Amino acid sequence: MKEKELDSELERELSVKDEENIAVSEVPGLPFSRARCIALVITVTGAAFLNTLGVQAAVIILPTLSQVLHIPDSRTQWIVSSYNLTFGCFLLLWGRLADVYGKRLIFLWGSVWVTVTSLIVPFIPNEIGFDIFRGLQGLGSAAMVPTAIGILGVTFPPGKVKNYAFSTYAAGAPLGAVFGNIFGGVLTQYLRWEWVFWIYAILTALVTVAGYFIIPLPPLESEPKLKNAVDWIGGTLITLGLIALLFALSEGNVVGWSTPWVPTLIVVSILLIAAFAFWQHYLEEKGIRRPLMKISIFKNARFSAANVIMLLFFSSFNNFLIYTTYWFQDFQGLSVIQTTIRFIPTGVSGVMVAFVTAHLLARIKGSIILTFGLTCVSISSILMAIPIPVHTTYWAYAFPAMILSVCGADTLFPTLTLFVAKSLPVEDQALGGALINSVGQVGRAIGLALATAIQTAVIAKERGVKVEMVGGEGESLPPWDDALKTGLKSTFWFSAAISFAGLAIVGVFFRGAGKVGGRH
Repeated sequence: MKEKELDSELERELSVKDEENIAVSEVPGLPFSRARCIALVITVTGAAFLNTLGVQAAVIILPTLSQVLHIPDSRTQWIVSSYNLTFGCFLLLWGRLADVYGKRLIFLWGSVWVTVTSLIVPFIPNEIGFDIFRGLQGLGSAAMVPTAIGILGVTFPPGKVKNYAFSTYAAGAPLGAVFGNIFGGVLTQYLRWEWVFWIYAILTALVTVAGYFIIPLPPLESEPKLKNAVDWIGGTLITLGLIALLFALSEGNVVGWSTPWVPTLIVVSILLIAAFAFWQHYLEEKGIRRPLMKISIFKNARFSAANVIMLLFFSSFNNFLIYTTYWFQDFQGLSVIQTTIRFIPTGVSGVMVAFVTAHLLARIKGSIILTFGLTCVSISSILMAIPIPVHTTYWAYAFPAMILSVCGADTLFPTLTLFVAKSLPVEDQALGGALINSVGQVGRAIGLALATAIQTAVIAKERGVKVEMVGGEGESLPPWDDALKTGLKSTFWFSAAISFAGLAIVGVFFRGAGKVGGRH
């Protein structure tokens, strides 16, 4: 009897231990242990965070780079634009390659590439070489960002855990933009500008190492199934089309929109993008080869609307960050570090909003979340646009504007990203991540081009001169200049209008939409 009792007790103990092991390694909704899941989310979120951090850090040190490399003001923007150009143009192609050859592989090669190019950038002594290597940086980031979304999409099943994963990832992009000011400002102020790129390289190297050990290997049987699915013709058409479009938009305000090659290049880009769409439709209809992107997915009105909203949101939020930086540095004459301090509240509130959003995705309808986010982004721009006396304290208008901007960004981005991920099959997850980021990048370029054109026109009108005479080489307006103030405020009104357009789309296409974070 005692032996039976001992055997029975031993079985119960083993059973309890087995249950404990299962609880640790196979928590309901988790593909593997809780610790590894958290580490995975943090690692891939690093891709989104570092991408926008690198862009914004470069923005805040542009005056320094302009002096060091002897770049005139009219061409300084290319330090940022060259990165954005390659990043935005290669997203779709890298996204498809990741779905075909493995998301983990493309993510790791992309992060290695960013690490190496970031280490080299500070050693480039001239303008052209510097811009080229900035473009090479963007090429690597374009491989990391869509694959990160794809990894999350195929790793986590629909439900609460996936909501947390996507909310955390989606918070990475706006938080990176916010902390980019702090990162670039502090390092430039207390070390040297080169350390902005070197420490950035160290961070991407850490992501590379973490990704190697944490991102799971794909199942062997799934690796070869799409080996012949890369549509190189489609990839070439869309990449060249986006390059032409973003290049023309970036240069239009520099050389003048009336310069013959600018509108010509825009027309060429539209034709290339249209040719891409027709080619994708042909491949999908004939079934000859798997298209780079199924055009039929855009028959879903809400899916198409979500991408338009992302374009408008990214345009508005990006303009807010850039022109708020200009407001503090150019108009108020503040130093880099003083500007950096004013952006700290956005980082603190952004982290909190990201975690709150994870809870809301499965509890509140998507239309409500999108309406809230776009309203916050709109009000943040309005607070900077309204004619408040310029010597009014930062806490009265700029501080709430900062908080509201990131409240909008950290609710909108996860909602739209998760919606797009749920709308696509598993084999297209990385492509979906590429699509939503590519749309955002195009919105960023279009919004900035239009805002710059508006600002230049307003300043010219205020000063009573021709537009061509504003922003020339060696010309800059002094702090507290009335024309500069009016020009900057006009960009904030424009950003608010963009957000209101997004609100209208939500009202039309997302009426009655359910909870984005639900299981179905």
